[in-house]
Amino acid sequence: MSFVTGVKKLMPWFVKIEEGKVDKSTFDQYVPAHKAYIQDLIAKGHKARTGYWAQQRGGMLLFEAASKEEAEAIIADDPLVQNGCVNYQLYEWRIVME
Repeated sequence: MSFVTGVKKLMPWFVKIEEGKVDKSTFDQYVPAHKAYIQDLIAKGHKARTGYWAQQRGGMLLFEAASKEEAEAIIADDPLVQNGCVNYQLYEWRIVME
């Protein structure tokens, strides 16, 4: 975490909203690598959370990153992205209340 004049500066949050674009058997073969990737993000302090939509194909990844550029680099390392399993959009999410 960075500190500015004694005040804790919070990192921005980012959201990757994704939709599956391959069949389930192809997708499922990359799920273990995706889970390991999420565990690594958590270990590195990105506070990652991930899940899938109950009613449709796709899901969401929520995480902290220092900048949009870092968030894009993080997403590029996702095995689901690297193996062409999902279409996605990346957004910076600004928290109003906690």
